[in-house]
Amino acid sequence: MIYKRYIKGFTLVIAGLALLSKASADYPIVSHRYLADPSVLVTEDRVYVYCSNDDLSPLEGGYNIPNVVCVSSSDMKNWTDHGVVFDAERDTSWSKKTWAPCAIERDGKFYIYFGNSGANIGVVEGESPVGPFKDVLGGPLITHGTPGVQPAKNMWLFDPGVFIDNDGQAYIYFGGNGDDNVRAAKLNEDMVSLDGDVIKMHAPNFFEAAWVWRIEDTYYFSYSTTPRAEMRIDYMTSDHPTEGFEYAGIVGAQPPLNNNNNHAAQFLFKGNWYHVYHNRIVATEAGIPTGFRRNIAVEEFGYDDEGNIIEVEYTRDGVEQIGSLDPYVRVEAETFAEQSGIETEPSSAGGMKVTDTQNGDWFKVAGVDFGEAGASKVSVMASAASKGSRIEMRLDSPDGELIADIAVQPTGGEGKWKASKAKVSGAQGVHDLYISFVGDGDVADLDWWQFSPKK
Repeated sequence: MIYKRYIKGFTLVIAGLALLSKASADYPIVSHRYLADPSVLVTEDRVYVYCSNDDLSPLEGGYNIPNVVCVSSSDMKNWTDHGVVFDAERDTSWSKKTWAPCAIERDGKFYIYFGNSGANIGVVEGESPVGPFKDVLGGPLITHGTPGVQPAKNMWLFDPGVFIDNDGQAYIYFGGNGDDNVRAAKLNEDMVSLDGDVIKMHAPNFFEAAWVWRIEDTYYFSYSTTPRAEMRIDYMTSDHPTEGFEYAGIVGAQPPLNNNNNHAAQFLFKGNWYHVYHNRIVATEAGIPTGFRRNIAVEEFGYDDEGNIIEVEYTRDGVEQIGSLDPYVRVEAETFAEQSGIETEPSSAGGMKVTDTQNGDWFKVAGVDFGEAGASKVSVMASAASKGSRIEMRLDSPDGELIADIAVQPTGGEGKWKASKAKVSGAQGVHDLYISFVGDGDVADLDWWQFSPKK
């Protein structure tokens, strides 16, 4: 229960989120929590976005970011909240912060790299994109004493970006706060040790957020610029991963409703190029200080015939859904495109759950394909403390056609779950599905839902 737990008394937050829920999911893609500094890991079927967790940052100022939150999507509209996948204070003996994490996969293992504030850079290893992750080194991977890092003027040692080249060689890029404070290093095949000294690089107006990718023979290096350069995302190109980079232009201007630090990553997913970034629309519309409460957004972009990036145009609903969501398989409740009033937290059943639901709260699942025959019934796994709790399912708007009305019986306490079912009528074709909560007090926690097709 992020908002009630950490900013008790700020009722404007929930009111602001209710207003925000009328917007589209791309701007932001996660409106129920504060996340920033996105990086991505792309698999065949999903994209995972790893974020600095601003939920715990104090409103009065400061980045209290001890853990990494991951969200993922298979269709670029509905995003699954995986919660905290790595906590430095809990999972290491030496680190307290996890600024601007990034992740990568190699040989079936997954690695998260993170800045321990601006002091050093660590790495942890896991067996899945969402952990658990282990501190395999027992200390940082890179420090100010690592050969090649210094000399540097006021170096910020953070914001790692990791890239594996076509020949299998892995690189880590990092640094901040100066044109000559860009650093790169080769990683050994184990991904947790360096191959040789750190390499010095240069980028005009370099501030932070190093990120590298390759298209054919061209390497692209993007980064956030300094305040005097408007904190844009600029980029350079080269025919070598660590040498010969020349300034090439602007990826994207300072995003709308940001007006502060900027951070972005570019990635290819299912044939489309995307620019994931943060702005501050959630805090802005909630009426609270925006400096340390950021949120994630995404936009499509492209290249011209010569390989130059066509500058990103920021929109509220600029991303097309890739395919439709299948309602006839189990869908985790924490997968949605928009919401009004709900929160997520770890579930006793594993994974995450939708919680803190009050009368009238809802979330939207975009582009659900019920097929020509349609659905006959729906099942939910829910937990309710009192009688009279109901979950309504409607099409295309919070007050759209009612296709199912599910009575949730009391389960005997928080963390105790029961399956409830209801008949379905009118659910054919592709629609946005709104799942709404009706009742007094805390209505119900929801773990998952699943429709059954007509036979």
